[in-house]
Amino acid sequence: MSIEQALAFHTEAFRAVALWTGLSLLFVLFLSMRISAGRRRHKVSVGDGGHAELTTSTRAFGNAIEYIPLALVALAVVAVFYSAAIVHLLGGAFFLGRVLHAWGMGQEKQPAVGRMLGMILTYLTFIGSAGLLIFAAVF
Repeated sequence: MSIEQALAFHTEAFRAVALWTGLSLLFVLFLSMRISAGRRRHKVSVGDGGHAELTTSTRAFGNAIEYIPLALVALAVVAVFYSAAIVHLLGGAFFLGRVLHAWGMGQEKQPAVGRMLGMILTYLTFIGSAGLLIFAAVF
């Protein structure tokens, strides 16, 4: 592989990381704004004020914040070794999982299907990323 080909390969893979990072940032902002709107509606300055809606939206935000940073670090390292298509596959599955999970958290009947599917997609992308990274490190 020539230097030009290698640079193009990595540039495309990092553009894929940029896409999923940008979408994740917007998603976290959306979740944060949902909390702010709920606090204004319920006249709560800090915390959830005992309102189930605020508890749920705060946990959906917190859950996203717990998972997204590690996934984005993993995507960035995957981009060093693998193609943009692999990054898009992992990033897309992970992002869909986070959206489904947050949506499922807001459903009245729990555990909601969206929440469960979201966690399954999140776990699968973590396992897939870990496997690819370990493979790249060993071989």
